Amino acid sequence: MLPLKEKDKPIIQKLLSAGCCARCVLRFCCLSVHAAYRQPPQETLKELQAFVTEKESSKVQHSSTTENNKSHDAAASETLGGPPSKRAKLEPSEAAAESEENAAAAVITWRNEEESRVCVVCLGILQGLCGAEQAAKIAEAVKKGNYEFDTLVLSVSLPAQLCVREHSCWLHVKKEVREKGLALTKDDVIQVKEAFKWTMQGLVAKQLGGIAVVTKSSFEVGVEFTHPETDSDCHFLAKSCPDCFKPTKNKQSAFTRMAVVKALEKISDAKFLEHYPCPPAHPSSSCTPQDVQCLHVSVFIAGRYNKFCRSLPQTPWLIDGERRMESSVEELIAAPILSAFRADGFNFSSSGREDVDVRTLGNGRPFAMELLNPHRSRFSKVEMMQLQETINKSSDKIRVRDLQIVTREAMSHMKEGEEEKTKSYRALIWTQKPIQSEDITFIDDIKDLTLDQKTPLRVLHRRALAIRQRVIHSMNTRFVDSHHFYLGLKTQAGTYIKEFVHGDFGRTKPNMCQLLKTDTDILELDVESVDVDWPPAIPE
Repeated sequence: MLPLKEKDKPIIQKLLSAGCCARCVLRFCCLSVHAAYRQPPQETLKELQAFVTEKESSKVQHSSTTENNKSHDAAASETLGGPPSKRAKLEPSEAAAESEENAAAAVITWRNEEESRVCVVCLGILQGLCGAEQAAKIAEAVKKGNYEFDTLVLSVSLPAQLCVREHSCWLHVKKEVREKGLALTKDDVIQVKEAFKWTMQGLVAKQLGGIAVVTKSSFEVGVEFTHPETDSDCHFLAKSCPDCFKPTKNKQSAFTRMAVVKALEKISDAKFLEHYPCPPAHPSSSCTPQDVQCLHVSVFIAGRYNKFCRSLPQTPWLIDGERRMESSVEELIAAPILSAFRADGFNFSSSGREDVDVRTLGNGRPFAMELLNPHRSRFSKVEMMQLQETINKSSDKIRVRDLQIVTREAMSHMKEGEEEKTKSYRALIWTQKPIQSEDITFIDDIKDLTLDQKTPLRVLHRRALAIRQRVIHSMNTRFVDSHHFYLGLKTQAGTYIKEFVHGDFGRTKPNMCQLLKTDTDILELDVESVDVDWPPAIPE
C-alpha cells in the first residue's frame, strides 16, 4: 500500500478532480518512495481510490454509530422518566455520505477517463511516456550508438511550461496545505524529472542487460520532450516579469526553463491567477518525445609533435574560404585518433605555434586534444603506442611521441607559465653587407637582451596592437660565408624571432639589423626545444 496519511486526502481529491495523473498526485503528496512510481499508474490510481473512500467510509460508519447511540440514549432517558433529549435532525450523517460519494466519484471519473485524458501537469510524461515502450526506445538508441560504457546517467529535458502548470496546481492545493497547518512548500513537491527517472531507471537497465543507471556517469543518455500545444502558457510571464526574459544568441526561445522558474519566483499569487487558470486547462495531446541523445564526456589526449616540413601549417590554412595547403599538423595527428576513439569531433591546442615554413625539431612541441563524444574511451598503454605508430606511419611530415590519455585538469599544465617558459631556436641569417666571422662573435656575449616588440604586421589582423616586452636570454653564432651565418637563440616564450632579425620596419627594437649595422633577414628557422615539462615522457 502507498504510505499516505490522512493529511494527504484533501490534496488527492483536489488534484484528481483537477485532472492530475496518479503519479503527479504522489508528487504533490511529497512521496519519495521510488517503488511507488515504478508500479503501473492504474494500480496507483486504485490505491488512491481505496485510500480516499476507506477513510470517508470509516467516518460515515463512526458518525452513524454515534447517532444510533444518541437515539438509544434518548429513548432510554424518556423511558426512565428523565428529561427529553434533542433528536438528531439527520439519521446517519448525510453530509459525510455526500462527501464520500463526491470523493469516490472524482476518483472513479478520472480512472475511467485515464486512457484518453492527458495529465494537466506533466502533460502525459508520467503516463504513456514513462513505461516499457519508452525504455525500449532509449535502449535501442544506446545500442545503435555502439558506445563503450559501464554505467549511464539518464537526463531529461522538459518543456518550460510544465513549471507554469505545476505552479498553478500548487496554488490549487495551497489553501488545503495551510488549513492543515503543514510545514510544506512548493520546493517539497517531487520534480517531474525525478519521478521520471525513478520510474524509468530500472526499465532501461533491464533493456540494456543489467547496465546500471546511476546518478553520475561519464555516459549520458538524454530524453527531451516538447509540447507545442501549450508553448504559449509561459508568454504572460514576459509581461509581468520582463527582466527575466532576455533574448540570447544561442537559444531559440527566451522562455527557457531557468527564465520561467525565475519569473515564477517573482510573480505574486494574485498576479499569476489574473493571467492563468487554476487549475490548468486540460490539454488535448501528450508531449512529443524527441530523438534520444547519447553523449560521452570528452576524452583528453596529449603528446608532443615534430614537424619536418616547411610547407605545412599547424592548423588548416583557409583564406576567404579557400584552402591554401592540402593538410596541416592538426589534421595529420587528429585523423587516426578520431578514427580510433570514434569521436564526433575534437579541439586541438598546443604550447605555442610555429609558422608554416618553420620546422619543430628536438623533443617536439607539446599538444593536447579534446575528443568530443568519443564512442570508445578506454585504451591500454600498448594500444596508445600502436596508435602513435599509426600516426607516424601515415606521414613523413610529422612525428608524434609521448602520446597518452590525460585528465581535463592536467590540460592546464601545458598553459601554465606561458610567458615564463623558454624556447630555443636555430636560424639561418642573411646579411646585406659582407661579413667576417669576427664581425658576429660579439653576439655570443649578449645576455638577457630585452626587446620592445610592437605587434608584427603579419599578425596584426588577428592580434591586438600592443608593444610587448620579450627577453632573449642568450645567443650563439656559427659563421657560414660572407653573407650567411647560423644564429642560435634561447628566448622567452612569445618572442617573434623573424621580427627580431629583420626589424619589421623598426617595430621591434633592438633588432639584428641595428646590432650588425646592416640589413638582415631570416632564410630558415627551426624550433629546437619548447621547455615545458609536460606531458610526462614515455620510454620508447
